[in-house]
Amino acid sequence: MNKLKVFTAAQIRTMDPGRPEATAVAVSDGRIVSVGTLETMQPWLRRSPHEIDDSFADRILMPGFVDPHTHLRLSGTYMGLNYVGPINSTDRQGNRVEGIADRTAVIERLRALVAKREGQNTEPIVAWGYDPGMQQGHLDRTLLDAISTDVPLWVIAYAPHIVYTNTPMIELIGVNKDSRIHGLGRFPDGSLNGWFIETEATAVASRPVRKQLYRAGFGLEALELQGQVAVTSGVTTTADMIYGIESFEGEWDDHQQAIEGGLLPLRMLMVPFEGRLRKAFGDNFPEFYGTMKARATDRLALHGVKFVNDGSYPSMTLRLNFPGYLDGEEGLTGEVPWQDMVERMLPFWKNGIQIHSHANGDETVDMTLNTLNAMQNIAPRFDHRFTIEHYCISTPAQAKRLAALGGLASVNPYFVHYRSQIHADSGFGPDRSETTARLGSLVEAGATFALHSDYNLVVAPMHPLTAAWIAVNRLGGDGETVVAPGERISVERALRAITVDAAFVLRKDDVLGSIEPGKFADFTILDDDPFEVDPLNLKDIPIRGTVLGGEVNLAAES
Repeated sequence: MNKLKVFTAAQIRTMDPGRPEATAVAVSDGRIVSVGTLETMQPWLRRSPHEIDDSFADRILMPGFVDPHTHLRLSGTYMGLNYVGPINSTDRQGNRVEGIADRTAVIERLRALVAKREGQNTEPIVAWGYDPGMQQGHLDRTLLDAISTDVPLWVIAYAPHIVYTNTPMIELIGVNKDSRIHGLGRFPDGSLNGWFIETEATAVASRPVRKQLYRAGFGLEALELQGQVAVTSGVTTTADMIYGIESFEGEWDDHQQAIEGGLLPLRMLMVPFEGRLRKAFGDNFPEFYGTMKARATDRLALHGVKFVNDGSYPSMTLRLNFPGYLDGEEGLTGEVPWQDMVERMLPFWKNGIQIHSHANGDETVDMTLNTLNAMQNIAPRFDHRFTIEHYCISTPAQAKRLAALGGLASVNPYFVHYRSQIHADSGFGPDRSETTARLGSLVEAGATFALHSDYNLVVAPMHPLTAAWIAVNRLGGDGETVVAPGERISVERALRAITVDAAFVLRKDDVLGSIEPGKFADFTILDDDPFEVDPLNLKDIPIRGTVLGGEVNLAAES
């Protein structure tokens, strides 16, 4: 064993239920050797050369936060585009970009961009960030044609499940009313309304603007910027939940280069998108997993598979059971027909590859549970860790069924605070909006779950303490109304959901998620103890940085 480094702290919250508190942790070769006090670890210190690091003697250490569902690199495809979102954002250099209040202001912004093109080229104007819930309704072909019938307009929603286009852009894409593409939007008379919804249709819509989206170097730019966001938020591990959307090799290389160059102080798990995986490798996909296993490191590895089975919560394209949407919308399924889902998932199930199933609406949760039940009947498995991703709109009965089938949930709780009051009158109605992210029901059912952000593809931050604050308090956007108070959970359970339970969802709880001997020395550095502060102040605890494998990364403010 190499020299020991011993970090001391005012308090260490280990998330190990047997030894929950400590004031010192000894580290060697990137892993934890001993946890306790300087006195209890003397048997190690007497036998090994060591140094005491008191840098955090007045701070709180916790296991490094785990956000099990993000899209850090993909965010770089949008950060260099014309921003039309409702909240303040950043450009690819990290500079602040102001949000736009409503649809009228967005239309004026697009009109100004078109005006700058007068007498110049008619290359498409490409914009990102539109939010139909917060900006008072969807865009469509008619609204965009009123801006220009000469310059192609291409606007992708903040939750990138819808692309809005005008007539010149539709012509450039090369589709018409006779085209048959899953997710090609239409007006009631069958004519195209300018919408391209979900992965198959958005991929078609993106072909003419591919060079603008996937410009040279965007991946590394995004990973460097988002790596710093992660440090500031206390995140040490995350999973990219749509690996391969552009290029399996290119995306892997960007992450590897960013990690080796010190730009990305994170552990990254890359979760292939099933649609791209099938197109690239067909039925030979298990060989890809074997090849990538040989390339894996402690910092970068392949993990599981991702199915996208309905639309988006903020874009209001998810699938709902009765009574459905307020205004009669239906949402959209993913590319894989639901009647084929067992057949498509079963090869992964039989090969022991963990399945992550995107299901935002309760109708989709039902389908997903039916699929899991069918696979258990065909080929029973223990410890499969089949995970429903997002789990936004659900019922208590579904929580009990999920637990009975041995499934997990990776839940986006941010919508409770940032979206529920918006969608009470826009999309889902008050009942479903208030009960978004039923965490209390999952606790009652005995299901294990994690909290995630889906950053940077939804209108919410990547900030696990905010996720925990929302889960514990369930305050709406007005900062006063408690929505579905029975779905609140304890501070302890919320903190588990951003540490050891999140690691369990990613099948990494043997090496991550708690401060125990043998695990990676990954910590989050806090000013205050989350177990001691008023629960209403959880999100406001200053985060000073992270420790990754024993190496300190300080937040920019520190």
